[in-house]
Amino acid sequence: MRKLLDAIRGKGNDGDDSDGEALLDVEAGGKAAKGAEQAPKKPGFWKEHKAQLLELAPYLWPKDEPALRICIVLSFSCLVLAKVFNVLVPVFFAHAVDKVARGQLPVGDIVAYGIFRFLTDSTKEARDALYASSSAYATRQISLRVFSHVQGLSLRWHLTRKTGAVLRAVNRGSQSFADLLRYISFQIAPIFLEVLVVSTYLFVNYDFVFGLITILVMTSYVGVTIAITEWRNEYRRRATEAEDAFSQQAVDALLNFETVLLFNAEQHISGVYDKSLRAVAKASIESQLSLSLLNVLQNFCISFGVALALMLAGKRVVNGTMTVGDFILVAQFILQLYQPLSFLGTYWRMIKSALVDVEAMFKLMKENHEVHDEPDAKELTVKPGAGVPVKFEDVTFSFEAKRGPILKGVSLEALSGRKLAIVGPSGAGKSTLARLLFRLYNAQSGRILIAGQDIAKCTLRSVRVQLAIVPQDTVLFNDSLRYNISLGKLCAGELATPEDVQQAILDAQLEDFVSKQQKGLDTVVGERGLRLSGGEKQRVGLARAFVKAAPIMIGDEATSALDSHTEAAIMTAMDRVASTRTYIVIAHRLSTVANADAIAVLQDGVVAEIGTHNELLALPNGLYASLWAKHTREESSEETTVTEVVPAS
Repeated sequence: MRKLLDAIRGKGNDGDDSDGEALLDVEAGGKAAKGAEQAPKKPGFWKEHKAQLLELAPYLWPKDEPALRICIVLSFSCLVLAKVFNVLVPVFFAHAVDKVARGQLPVGDIVAYGIFRFLTDSTKEARDALYASSSAYATRQISLRVFSHVQGLSLRWHLTRKTGAVLRAVNRGSQSFADLLRYISFQIAPIFLEVLVVSTYLFVNYDFVFGLITILVMTSYVGVTIAITEWRNEYRRRATEAEDAFSQQAVDALLNFETVLLFNAEQHISGVYDKSLRAVAKASIESQLSLSLLNVLQNFCISFGVALALMLAGKRVVNGTMTVGDFILVAQFILQLYQPLSFLGTYWRMIKSALVDVEAMFKLMKENHEVHDEPDAKELTVKPGAGVPVKFEDVTFSFEAKRGPILKGVSLEALSGRKLAIVGPSGAGKSTLARLLFRLYNAQSGRILIAGQDIAKCTLRSVRVQLAIVPQDTVLFNDSLRYNISLGKLCAGELATPEDVQQAILDAQLEDFVSKQQKGLDTVVGERGLRLSGGEKQRVGLARAFVKAAPIMIGDEATSALDSHTEAAIMTAMDRVASTRTYIVIAHRLSTVANADAIAVLQDGVVAEIGTHNELLALPNGLYASLWAKHTREESSEETTVTEVVPAS
């Protein structure tokens, strides 16, 4: 069987399936298997994740939910009662058989048999029903805990992760953790409890050989099950990793469907999708073959034990040392015992699968928050009506040590009521300054001050409440226009009022667009806002920033997707709205910042020049002057092109 599995696994080495193996290698499955002999032994699950298990255990026994605690106690009580009733069923049946053999009508025994059989199944259903509410509560709380943790991780972490894999880890992990207790408490433990009760009964009332057979066969069965399950756990892990990779391919293809259509990549994406499917199919075959081997060995243990016990019981009936009722009792006990025991492998696999899912969730929980509140962090306070200046003091930042610093000691100051423009070539670090201001990253050195307070020593929420930004790429929720605009006010704890939304729509020049929509503000914008054009999304982003009414306004290429006429109107509205605030504009199009009170030119991570538009143009061989000349030539070229393509009247 092992050779067969190895042959199937290695089949893709000289065929098209090699890409499927590569896909699994991306998830570290293939490489882990090949280097298993050289890799150090991995610590056990319980030892490695003991701290996380203890941390999440209170969700299964909620402190402030007495009703749920009562349900848990009652569910375990039903568990014990079900096993007691289940043992009594064959006892009364055996008594009834002996009375019938003697020519008596066993009314009482038959009635008791029916009652206890009914109670056995009823208490099992009551057990599951009582535990369901506790399981749902634990799943919800754990899922919320993990999702909130992932949501709070740094931007750097989110930019390197795959959304589909993260969501699957959160959803499956939280559900699997609650399932672990159910599998162990309601599936595995009852089996051994019943084995103990039955073996004790057989020891006391019959020959010790029957109890010994029961224990030995059960021990062999459990040993085979655990050994084979542990061996095939690697195949199960590969199947899970292949499914995750396949799911990620599907999510990426659907999220980027527009790009696929625009670049005629349907056939390529289908090919990639098919390779993922082949990898899943190969892993599934490996898992099924190993499962078949396990089932065959389990059936051998059970069949051998049942046949041996019945042979001994039948011999004693013939010798007169046991009655027919005793024979039936032994037969029913063993069959009744091995019926749930036959599912031990299934339960064990479910536990191992749940452990794999929980382990993926724990890996997410182990991810540290790169940007977090310090233990002594204070609230950033701003006096009403007072200016809120922003100051960068010798700020240095780098994404990776190998790439070198993006910012190299940048010092800038933006005053309240004034417009600071930051320009420069791509990669100079303009947008990085905005991200540092929002504390999406932490600067390696230097300070960033808001109203004279170091934001590194303030809470994240209090810093971000004071900032509103219009990003270059506005990403919207798949919800209504009203929701996407009004959530800008969430910093105040609630959505914006209809009056605030209407004013923001006017300021962002959105009234014509909204009036043309059949559902008005209730129009759904689609996934990531794909039902809107680039300019429409940017204006929604503008309205959202206006609604926030923060004392510091940042525009990061806020009008890059707008036409010249709309851009001029929007810039006028932004200048008016931000006239009483600290206003920072990041721009490539220099015409939008020519009226700024100060213009800082970044190059190679430093402030190369700073001054007003006229002052910078007057600098001999100045960087801003050269950028302005280039910008002027590009605009002249665009106007000439438009004039040529429009026919003369």
